[in-house]
Amino acid sequence: MKTARLLAGAAALAVAASLSACGGSDDKGNENGKGDGGRTTIDVWLMRDSVSEAFQKDFEKDFEAKNPTIDAKIQIQEWNGIGQKITAALASNDAPDVIEVGNTQVAQYAASGGVKDLSDKVEELGGGDWIPGLAEPGKVDGKQYGIPYYAANRVVIYRTDLYEKAGIKQPPTTREEWLAATKKLNTGKQQGIYLPGQNWYTLAGMIWDEGGDLAVQEGETWKGALDTPEALAGMDFYKELQALGKGPKDSDEAEPPQVGVVAKGDVAQVIAVPGGAKLIEEENPELKGKLGFFPIPGKSADKPGAVFTGGSDLIIPEASGNQDEAYTFIKALSGDEWQKKLATTMSYVPNKKSLASVLEADPGASAMAKGATNGRATPNSPQWAAVEANNPIKEFMTQVLTGADPKKAGATATESISKALGG
Repeated sequence: MKTARLLAGAAALAVAASLSACGGSDDKGNENGKGDGGRTTIDVWLMRDSVSEAFQKDFEKDFEAKNPTIDAKIQIQEWNGIGQKITAALASNDAPDVIEVGNTQVAQYAASGGVKDLSDKVEELGGGDWIPGLAEPGKVDGKQYGIPYYAANRVVIYRTDLYEKAGIKQPPTTREEWLAATKKLNTGKQQGIYLPGQNWYTLAGMIWDEGGDLAVQEGETWKGALDTPEALAGMDFYKELQALGKGPKDSDEAEPPQVGVVAKGDVAQVIAVPGGAKLIEEENPELKGKLGFFPIPGKSADKPGAVFTGGSDLIIPEASGNQDEAYTFIKALSGDEWQKKLATTMSYVPNKKSLASVLEADPGASAMAKGATNGRATPNSPQWAAVEANNPIKEFMTQVLTGADPKKAGATATESISKALGG
């Protein structure tokens, strides 16, 4: 959904207090945001950890120098509780002018009718080059509401020393090579890979590689799709890979925290965002310099495996009184110059495929960017959050990994997903 799914969020803010901070004006301006000297003040909500303090200051200085009639007021928001806060803002008459939202939340907000359609800006913004995991969820019913901002996705973090010891000279680029390498690494107490049984984001990528999906839209209705041959093929590969380690079959990455498991020193590979390597090294300093990265392999060497792309899009509320100025802000922040700076500063994937090379000096971020070229998002239904609330995908995975009939387990999960989506 958003980077908060990949990284930890922070404390929630009260809606009443937060709404008092939004709007298209400041203390010096009038209700239309016009301040002294004819400058237009725009209020922008960006999320915690999407930019550093230094980046924010540099961007604001450059933006206002190039746009002297616009005064951009950036307010950093917390991920926890942000959904309720944004929903309330979109329904008000005093919304901010630009809001950063989780990429898979765009459909939910667009369904309210409170988000501006930016389809006529796609070509000007270079939309043909956007990474799909941000562009696709930003597009609802053929209209582009969300402009891709930045992304993050999982890669394989591996022990370079254990690879060398096993005689594996280079990271695998295909599923077949990956399985062969993992089998070599899975010896004695050493786990070839630590893969929890309910890592459903990783499963989603394997299903997408097979041509399937978690749910599909039929007309106006969304239905689950875990009982299709494609979804079952993806689950079959997941099961084969998961068996080459000692990951629990009935829990996800958080229980137990997989960073702690890998830090013990007997795990050769784990699937995580690149930042996980730093956390592993913090727990076990002896592993410093021994961790490498590669994109999750796909079915062929010419294309990495599909990955769930977390990250953010930028939207303009319909209630904004300064939509032209808001678009000018978005155009700058999502443009190549500042995307390159954001990527190198924050180790995020930039919003365009052609910009991935800017991260070549950062091995983890570079692997992440390569994987993002085949990034996807969860089904673009406004009700998808209802699926994740009880998450029948996790139960489906545990059932298959513990010996249940995949087709029957898939049918049960499919029915649950369909009900959650209103099908």
